[in-house]
Amino acid sequence: MGQGEFYLVKWRGYPESENTWEPRKNLRCVGLLKQFHKDLEQAWIRRDGKPKKNARWLDQGVANYVVQKAKQRRALWRWERQLNAKRNHKGRIVVENEVDLDGPPRDFVYINEYKVGEGISLTQVAVGCECRDCLAEAAGGCCCPGASRHKFAYNELGQVRIRAGLPIYECNARCRCGAECSNRVVQRGIRYDLCIFRTTNGRGWGVRTLEKIRKNSFVMEYVGEIITSEEAERRGQIYDRQGATYLFDLDYVEDVYTVDAAYYGNISHFVNHSCDPNLQVYNVFIDNLDERLPRIALFATRHIRAGEELTFDYNMQGECPPGGKRVRIECKCGAESCRKYLF
Repeated sequence: MGQGEFYLVKWRGYPESENTWEPRKNLRCVGLLKQFHKDLEQAWIRRDGKPKKNARWLDQGVANYVVQKAKQRRALWRWERQLNAKRNHKGRIVVENEVDLDGPPRDFVYINEYKVGEGISLTQVAVGCECRDCLAEAAGGCCCPGASRHKFAYNELGQVRIRAGLPIYECNARCRCGAECSNRVVQRGIRYDLCIFRTTNGRGWGVRTLEKIRKNSFVMEYVGEIITSEEAERRGQIYDRQGATYLFDLDYVEDVYTVDAAYYGNISHFVNHSCDPNLQVYNVFIDNLDERLPRIALFATRHIRAGEELTFDYNMQGECPPGGKRVRIECKCGAESCRKYLF
């Protein structure tokens, strides 16, 4: 082949049997070349602990890693496009994995709202408010939170101003106020650009924000399949053996229903636990006022910097039952106040 660098090129639209060796001067794909050399450097580091200078050829192991990394990147790019095609919210979704060769998770379907399980029904609200300015009229008892004798949940910037544990009643489909009403926050969906990324400490996928988030701002809703507590107990035993769980009990008034985000969910499926989280859970009611079926909204507990991982407390308390049928899941959040186990 002579002197200089040659690259084995996979041509778009052609099978791998049509790959050709090309000198660098024939290639105009500057971005791909930079990415290739970045992957190559990581391959050397993974194998030898340091980058290799002036390598004249690639051994099979390094070459295989670079090829697999390229295939993984393409699979993640396709998955990212699928996620953004399915979302109905403003916030964009980015996917990154600079840690290992894991690709998109299997058997996960992105949804934007609850998927109601068999035998469960949501009762639509029958009345709405007549307000023109819900924030101003709430104190007089005219608006939705006034009618329910609860304090108005948001300020003029849409930041929650009631303590965690109190319910939030937003204006619903029967209210006369418009889409920009101050009492419509959670229902507008995710507003921030977020990134699903691979963690470096064995916690699998995580989520970080690509924008700064103000304290008390709505970030995302925990969405999944609504199932009965009996079904949740059955699935929970399976998830315990797998060392992971996506079950969220809807126990605002009584523990009757559970949200399972294992297979159907939104970006909250990938948010990790922390014993010192930056997101707080609130129970929200909009078009359904059944207190056994609140919507689960996550609000920022403090100012969150761009690039910071988002976490909430899974709140999996309690002892293992007699016989050790539940497997205690080790906590890897790294917080100073870490409880060491999720339950």
